[in-house]
Amino acid sequence: MQTPRMPAPEEIALLPPFERLARERIALVATEAEAERAAAALLSSTVWGFDTESKPTFHAGEASEGPHVIQLAMPEQAFVFQLHDAGCRAIAGELLARAGIVKAGFGLQDDQRRIVDKLGVEPRDVLDLDTVLRQRGYRRQMGTKAAVAVLFGRRFLKSKRAATSNWSQRQLSDAQLLYAANDAWAALRVYQALGLPMA
Repeated sequence: MQTPRMPAPEEIALLPPFERLARERIALVATEAEAERAAAALLSSTVWGFDTESKPTFHAGEASEGPHVIQLAMPEQAFVFQLHDAGCRAIAGELLARAGIVKAGFGLQDDQRRIVDKLGVEPRDVLDLDTVLRQRGYRRQMGTKAAVAVLFGRRFLKSKRAATSNWSQRQLSDAQLLYAANDAWAALRVYQALGLPMA
């Protein structure tokens, strides 16, 4: 079987942009009450796009205290959980530990380890989309950008400024919310495009 061809970064740069989930479809979840409402909505779906964000570390040997944010996305909406509040943190942990719901994302090994350390729960039914793509013949780790280019012929926009911003602050900007939510939402779109079951 011929190995599928990966587009080069300069080819990806020429592609039209991939659509984004609009800000009004992104809910910031910071309190226990907000987390309860988010959980009620999320539990109507059997697959979530999943990602986390952590405050970056800039010094050798500096340990991350992340994740500071957990993102869960459904086809029409995404939820960005901040983990300052104990009640919100507990509900986010319960959602990740729930069996029977696929949590699909990219490069999730480190995210899972940090969640165990910070939330004391083992995420269940996590699907790393890199693994699925490797099983389909792609030789190297793909990540969201390459997967979107291959499956949709589009360029996934990622802001380096948002990526390296302070995710531990209590007030997240709209740019941070768009970045975080769309990482998880794009993973869900890739999951769908691979023809994986939504129910």
